[in-house]
Amino acid sequence: MCLAIPGRVVKIEGDYAIVDFLGQKRKVRLSVVKPKVNDYVIVKYGTIVEIVDEKSAKESIETWKSLKEEDL
Repeated sequence: MCLAIPGRVVKIEGDYAIVDFLGQKRKVRLSVVKPKVNDYVIVKYGTIVEIVDEKSAKESIETWKSLKEEDL
């Protein structure tokens, strides 16, 4: 099973996007889906594979934050 933290696209640069994951920005490929700036996405193996709705993304992010605070 794969668990993924949703990230928010902050910038598009050609075939890549800069995605913010809980404050850490990563450069990922846009070869599968083409999100817009401020879309929430799921990334696997360095490639955006899914665009997720904002409400679900924020709920998931809050869950990850609470787990991070518990040091699991």
